Amino acid sequence: MNRKLIYLGILTGGLAACGGPAQDVIRLNQVGYYPTQEKVAVAEMAGGKTFSVVDASTGEEVLTGTTETTLLNSWTKQARSVMNFGAVDKPGRYFLLLEGDTAVFEVREHALAPVADAALKAFYYQRASMPLEETYAGQWARPAGHPDTEVLVHPGAAGPKRKADDRIAVPGGWYTGSGYDKSVTGNAYSAGILLTAYRLFPEYFAQQNTHIPESNNRTPDLLDEVYYSLEWLLTMQDPADGGVYHKVCTTSDEGLVKPADCKQQRYVAAKSVEASAYFAAVMAQAAQVFKPFRADYPGFAAKALRAAERAYNWAGQHPKSVYAQDKLNEQYDPDITTDTYSNEYPTDELFWAETELYYATGQQKYLVSAAAKAPRALVLPRCKDVWMLGVFTWLLPDRKLDPSADALYSSLKSYLTSYAGKAIKGADEAAFHAPFGDEPGDFFKGCLAEQCAAQAVTLAYTYMVDNKWFYLTNAYRNMDYLLGRNPLGYCYVTGLGSHSPMHPVHSLSVSDGIEAPVPGLLVGGSAGNDAAPSAYPSSMIDEFYLDSDQDALSNSVAVDWNATLVAASSMLDALSQKRAQ
Repeated sequence: MNRKLIYLGILTGGLAACGGPAQDVIRLNQVGYYPTQEKVAVAEMAGGKTFSVVDASTGEEVLTGTTETTLLNSWTKQARSVMNFGAVDKPGRYFLLLEGDTAVFEVREHALAPVADAALKAFYYQRASMPLEETYAGQWARPAGHPDTEVLVHPGAAGPKRKADDRIAVPGGWYTGSGYDKSVTGNAYSAGILLTAYRLFPEYFAQQNTHIPESNNRTPDLLDEVYYSLEWLLTMQDPADGGVYHKVCTTSDEGLVKPADCKQQRYVAAKSVEASAYFAAVMAQAAQVFKPFRADYPGFAAKALRAAERAYNWAGQHPKSVYAQDKLNEQYDPDITTDTYSNEYPTDELFWAETELYYATGQQKYLVSAAAKAPRALVLPRCKDVWMLGVFTWLLPDRKLDPSADALYSSLKSYLTSYAGKAIKGADEAAFHAPFGDEPGDFFKGCLAEQCAAQAVTLAYTYMVDNKWFYLTNAYRNMDYLLGRNPLGYCYVTGLGSHSPMHPVHSLSVSDGIEAPVPGLLVGGSAGNDAAPSAYPSSMIDEFYLDSDQDALSNSVAVDWNATLVAASSMLDALSQKRAQ
């Protein structure tokens, strides 16, 4: 019988309409590969086996090869091998066949655009204080919850003019995590890394349409979405002194209920140095980015800069006012027991704030202060460590520098390339052919955002600064891991791929009565070092994951995690047209 007919018979009889079964043997990127991208899948078996690639539209075999055994990682004896099918560069849908197992993959231009779009649209679903209309939200439409027009000033947040139990209005913003708190640090970090991505590729975002209420105005959707958070952040600044309240919350978690059904009293918690510094940084950054968009947001850039300087001054006057929830609970009633979103050492936030204020105002005092606080080594960007947001600003490609900043620029570039060089070492031979996932320290609560995606952002940025293709190649590898080339074969973004989480720890998704979760959400991934191995079916540290709305360690979501995913997928999609020579 004709081999083409054999393939067609096997494939039509053995694959479900969703794109195939969850891969028992084959692990690959379930969303898509670029034509010029390296294409590698991992098989849960030793090497030396023959694999083939078949064009799904014609049934023609387009490539055959042999699996090659990878190095074992330090915690498992599972034999694994890689299949390299990079020669498949024609856009289309393909089947990868190995030893009776079949997986589906696609090759297309802008392969990561679905990830970038869905991850950004997820912020719309996280909006507080407004109804989500079916026109924009589809089946995830819902009435407004948490109007936050009658929020009490917590006794720990009282000041000279705003007294305990005064009522203030702080509507808007994004729910920060799986529940319904709104934290300044989570919103500001998220807005900050989104604005960082926008600065690099404004033309890319000008073409993006995520179908939100503001999509038809003259501002890119990403900036419209960021503005929804920034407008809320402005309400969190005490008009009397410029300090910024740490968060809006209830005294305890409201549980997995609909926003409109939440009845607990909400409070603004104490002003903090970290919230004020985050606020100062992102407002100064926004003051620069939003200048061209006066038609939609008149006067906002100037207002944001004034607010940034006031918040920075308050932070300088209150350097020890970190948000210490337990201590506040000892002094004031009622106790607050929701997530703290705090950072004991706010030096990184001040460095980021001084960096943005320097570029927003040109004042040398900010340059001097930022240079004194500059990092001596690099920490990947995440909500509790924002050094890199300042570093990215200093290293913005094509930026004209004041000569007095040359030394700072050179040292930060050196730290960046040094980090990147170490990060990618050994990735070619790693079990999952990526910089992420081959060290036990890679796994902790939120690692897919704070390590995997954050590393992809950093490697892509390093490529833009240093123009070496292997940095970019390894950034794509981390995205392959996140989208399916990993031990459990999950695409860890809800609503994407053929095998993605269905039960995230997410109050909106659990309470809405809809089987499918809110799409575009990145879950935390293997909780690794933060988890008890006995809680998981596997004893492997990279497999401490459960798709359960009861597993807050591995299956939670957060806007800051999603923001890092937006930055990674958008940057890589924008860079996708470049090809290694």
